[in-house]
Amino acid sequence: MPHLTVLEGEDRFYFKLAFCSFFLIILMVASLHFGAEIYTPYEVWNAFWELETEASIIIQTLRVPRMVLAPVTGMALALSGLLLQTVSGNPLASPAFLGVNSGAAFFVLLAFSFFGFTSLWFLSLIAFAGALTAISLVFLLAFSFGASFQQSTLLLAGITLSSFLSSAITILLATNETTLEALLFWLSGSFANRDMSGLIIVVPVLFFSIIVTLIMKSSLDSLLMDDESAKALGLSIFKLRLFFIFLSALLASLAVVLAGPVAFIGLVAPHIAKNYAGLSHLRNIPFCLLFGAHLTLMADIATRILLSPSEAPLSAVLAFIGVPFLVFLLLSKKRGVVG
Repeated sequence: MPHLTVLEGEDRFYFKLAFCSFFLIILMVASLHFGAEIYTPYEVWNAFWELETEASIIIQTLRVPRMVLAPVTGMALALSGLLLQTVSGNPLASPAFLGVNSGAAFFVLLAFSFFGFTSLWFLSLIAFAGALTAISLVFLLAFSFGASFQQSTLLLAGITLSSFLSSAITILLATNETTLEALLFWLSGSFANRDMSGLIIVVPVLFFSIIVTLIMKSSLDSLLMDDESAKALGLSIFKLRLFFIFLSALLASLAVVLAGPVAFIGLVAPHIAKNYAGLSHLRNIPFCLLFGAHLTLMADIATRILLSPSEAPLSAVLAFIGVPFLVFLLLSKKRGVVG
């Protein structure tokens, strides 16, 4: 009988996984249909075979890149958020709240404004350097006050640094009108007019990160325990945390290169995955990736519809989901339900 129970549990897991994967396909197809102009399935199908028509130009050059970029960005941010929450032991940790997004964006802005760098490969390295610098400063700042990974001081340090970097970004933009026009919409998060060349870098890194996290799932699970219990298993807690912080910063920085500093995906998607699949990383990593893709695709579709024919900033749309969710997490944490 227990054997049957395990089988039923496995069946439910794979059914949920298949359902979420199918829903992702539906959203990707919907991304081709909906926008300032809504196209029928017949028009979308013909757009791939006809040339020089309005529908074919819009769908092939604008919507197809968004259909691909949005889920990849969402997956990278979701996995980054999951790793940060596991490493820090803080359910409110995310790339945005721990300064990772702001650090990457600030370094990219400096490279673009003062040195004129536009190479995607170089900007990716610059973004990673910014993200890694920011998250390192956050942990150093938190520890300077005697904080541990489980304490709220870590989040406070992240929000403080993120606010400082956001202010610095605003000042840089205000002193350079050319940069302001070129990057203001990008800094609000967007997939508009982006080509897919960035995927050459992001997809291999994302694939590598997924494989590594699944292989090291037991180590990630051990970080959910207290430090003494984890050390009793013979694990080097400091090295594990350092490695996963590095990986999280890399994922978040590449997402910044693709879409700008997008908030809330790294916070919300991991929590939905944990509630849906449990705390085991073997089970919640696939769902975390899928929910990150779902949320980003839905938000991207909404940006095209809400202010049509204009486009709303991606981060502003995600805030309508993320802010209420953050309030819920804060209230739950206060009552001891979360964390």
